[in-house]
Amino acid sequence: MLDKVEYWLHSADEDVSVAEVLLNGKKYLQVGFFCHLIAEKALKAMVASITSELPSKTHDLAKLSELAGIFDDLTEQQTNLLKDLNPLNIEARYPDYRVGITSILTPEKTVKLFRETEGFLCWIKQRLDK
Repeated sequence: MLDKVEYWLHSADEDVSVAEVLLNGKKYLQVGFFCHLIAEKALKAMVASITSELPSKTHDLAKLSELAGIFDDLTEQQTNLLKDLNPLNIEARYPDYRVGITSILTPEKTVKLFRETEGFLCWIKQRLDK
């Protein structure tokens, strides 16, 4: 079985592939949801590397970055990315929020989120030396 860090990174890589398919299919809300998953799993890999334990079941990206010990190392762009992605996990599932989020996720915005999320995953992998 893959170790805890490899498990999260492998899962994040799989989600990148799914997000690309969704992006090509113009399923922007779903791309946003997967971008959140990718960032969450990257952060959980970092937490696992530090603690050698399974990360907590939180989906809050800022909290995970604190648990990973990298909150203060994030660039302004990365901090903004995590802020943009955070509501795409839970709130996008509920009708009151879904309409608002859908209107924000234009094709251009979604491509930007996806590219920045890929970059964030690469940055985490570099920090983990993976």
